[in-house]
Amino acid sequence: MIKAPIQLQELRRRIYVKAKSEPSWRFWGLYVHVCKEEVLHAAYQMAKKNKGASGIDGVTFEAVEAGGVHFFLGELRKELTERTYRPQRARKVEIPKDGGKTRLLSIPTIRDRVVQGALKLILEPIFEADFQPGSFGYRPKKSAHDAVLRVSEAIARDKTHVIDLDLRAYFDTVRHQIVLDKVAKRVNDTDVMHLLKLILKASGKLGVPQGGVISPLLSNVYLNEVDRMLERAKAVTQEGKWAHVEYARFADDLVVLVSAHPRHEWLRRALARRLREEFVKLQVEVNEEKTHTVELSKGESFGFLGFEFHRVRSRAGRWMPLKLPQRKKRTQLQRKLKDIFRHSRSRPVGEVITKINPILRGWVNYFACGNSSQCFSGIQAWVEKKIRRHLGHARQRQGFGWKRWSRRWMYEDLGLFSDYRIRYLRSTKARLV
Repeated sequence: MIKAPIQLQELRRRIYVKAKSEPSWRFWGLYVHVCKEEVLHAAYQMAKKNKGASGIDGVTFEAVEAGGVHFFLGELRKELTERTYRPQRARKVEIPKDGGKTRLLSIPTIRDRVVQGALKLILEPIFEADFQPGSFGYRPKKSAHDAVLRVSEAIARDKTHVIDLDLRAYFDTVRHQIVLDKVAKRVNDTDVMHLLKLILKASGKLGVPQGGVISPLLSNVYLNEVDRMLERAKAVTQEGKWAHVEYARFADDLVVLVSAHPRHEWLRRALARRLREEFVKLQVEVNEEKTHTVELSKGESFGFLGFEFHRVRSRAGRWMPLKLPQRKKRTQLQRKLKDIFRHSRSRPVGEVITKINPILRGWVNYFACGNSSQCFSGIQAWVEKKIRRHLGHARQRQGFGWKRWSRRWMYEDLGLFSDYRIRYLRSTKARLV
């Protein structure tokens, strides 16, 4: 789980073991751990590592450090132990999304981030014991690549009927009472529940704030019953070692894969119906415009976590999954890099490369687990031309300077990012051996 001092690690381990061994146990006496100095300090270090802008009070990490972290945490601990702590409103920031839309991001103050982080450190091991194998979003030792691998393996095993679900404004529509009731099934601590209620109410009457430290944990708690239903469906329809249902969920992004064999038509209909029933219970609205079924066996495709999934035949004649970076992800990358080139026309090329290298490295490392060779070649050639054009403008020359500036010079001397290798994912079981 999250790296923390050994005493805190041991506490979290014991909580997890207890929760795993006794699924109906309700934990009490948790609030005293939330208020511990070492827990608050670990939460502060996590918040500082994640950086982020200041909240509505304008207090930055630099200001906290200048005033003394020990004093800052001491005051916060006093408020918590005396039950006088009250979270402040989060600062709202709009960030752009695809299609010209925006997403509202909530930025809590540093003090509120620390309190949320401390609460998360204590609650997380309880619910980690309850979460299902197909849930991957914002969980310790799980990643988007693990979810992509699970989907790929399901396609390779002939689960080619795909239910691709989209939830409308999920984080904004989480019902506070429902999530509090779900937490209360495992937590019998009045002070913890009161603190959690204060945090939720500070964000409004509805929803969990995108940007809140504890929001990802609560969003997984909220949808865990949907995962349980899918696990039950997977278990009861399994024949020997062959499962006819698979799913992967990353936060509110969910895909369900079912065998496309004609005799499983009833199963596909039943799953589609049961999914909607579960979302109705949670008062979560399914976006019917973006929710659709896909038949990979008919040459159709679907998107999941930035990848476009297809099913193709390998050279050996076997069916295999094909994972390509979605076109919109490539467009977003190029748009971001174009902005840097546009605003750096008069800057030295070394400075431009320093800005674009981290962006390229992050993008390539994420999509390197897919069938991305052709896409990478296109991106690499495009970046090279942009660099050559920048060099030409600086010297008032036309063209790309193919003979003047060699590729070796650009990569070795200028230090332009060059690691466009494909890295194949291994199954989680294989990595644990």
